[in-house]
Amino acid sequence: MRILAENHVHLLDPSELLRPEPTFADKNPSKFRDYSVDTTDPLKERVRQTYRQMHLNQTVDFVKGRRDRWLKFNTIKMTVREALEKLNDLVDESDPDLDLPNIIHAFQAAERARAEFPEHDWLHLTALIHDLGKIMAFYDEPQWAVVGDTFAVGCRWGDSIVYRDESFEGNPDGDNPAYNTEYGIYEANCGVDNLLMSWGHDEYMYNVLKHNKTKLPHVACNIIRFHSFYPWHNGGDYKHLEAAKDEETKKWVLIFNRYDLYTKSEVVPDIDALWPYYQTLIDKYLPGVIEF
Repeated sequence: MRILAENHVHLLDPSELLRPEPTFADKNPSKFRDYSVDTTDPLKERVRQTYRQMHLNQTVDFVKGRRDRWLKFNTIKMTVREALEKLNDLVDESDPDLDLPNIIHAFQAAERARAEFPEHDWLHLTALIHDLGKIMAFYDEPQWAVVGDTFAVGCRWGDSIVYRDESFEGNPDGDNPAYNTEYGIYEANCGVDNLLMSWGHDEYMYNVLKHNKTKLPHVACNIIRFHSFYPWHNGGDYKHLEAAKDEETKKWVLIFNRYDLYTKSEVVPDIDALWPYYQTLIDKYLPGVIEF
């Protein structure tokens, strides 16, 4: 990770760079999820190396260690607005065609959710705060443990995980018979809620919400937790671990991802004008000072 100026963090988020779901895209589907290897292309190579470090290092023991580090919620205290404004210092290198602060993307996503589902104010706030877990990047967490597509640890890695065939080489869980089978540490149809997920901003923010006793509905928390779990909701992996209730979660994750992935544009929302509405939602669902 490179620190820019005094407070800026350059963050390459490969999970936001080359996306699937061509159904919702305005671009040619071939432009999304192009994970072909081209060592002469600096951007592709950085994406590949980010996933290489993620897939090499994200083990059951590593995830348990990060949970022990971060889920004490003793890193910093701030309001939701303060956390969102801190994201102004997050320079996301994942989109080479658009250089906007993360907070602008947050409001773009929230406003699209608001336009499609005006009656679901919880969804508006979910879209606004879905990336808040990326504040870990300001506190020395390596980017491969903050961003990118997520996956379950403790069982055989899903077939649709990007760079699946080569990037897990050397990860000790692949040689551990307790973790390298189809079910691993899980039981059939245990439900995605019960999976130990690779560590990143999704899992962290989900736990921040639960720790701070958010009044957001559980499905909202699950949208945040699983929005980067592409091998599941887009790749079709882990079906043997799904519970019946997970279909509802998947439905809302796919709806949400339309706002997350395809709202980025140079049309900047009037954030000052929008703050009063969203502050009412913050006060309703996640008020006061939050422990991160």
